[in-house]
Amino acid sequence: MSIFGRFRINGTGGNAVPEEMETGKNRKTVDNKRIDVMSLERDIILALKQVYDPEIPVNIYDLGLIYELRVDEEHNVYIQMTLTAPNCPMADYVVDQVREAVEDVPGVVSATIDLVFEPVWDKSRMSEEALVELGLDAD
Repeated sequence: MSIFGRFRINGTGGNAVPEEMETGKNRKTVDNKRIDVMSLERDIILALKQVYDPEIPVNIYDLGLIYELRVDEEHNVYIQMTLTAPNCPMADYVVDQVREAVEDVPGVVSATIDLVFEPVWDKSRMSEEALVELGLDAD
């Protein structure tokens, strides 16, 4: 290392580039991808809030039926979700509604929905808004 800092010789023309600039450029690309994925996640959550449980007048997101939401850098979405009861006769309908809502979000490439029943859903997973909507708030 010289008194001028660390430099890296890039592959095009042999120009010396300060390492922090090189790292900063790469970090910016990663951050842009992260921001893009984060904004897509936000849009997916908004879409999920438009899907309602057929028997309860609250959206599935605020009910706490979404256990996991992942979006990869290629904008493929993975959702792990449950239902309020394992024997729900509308299970296929709800899963199809979730898939359609997510795939309709601009930028989503594909959506995989995994319906699980472990851990068992209970009202502790509900948002404060859902509890108030259903009159179950503690206050």
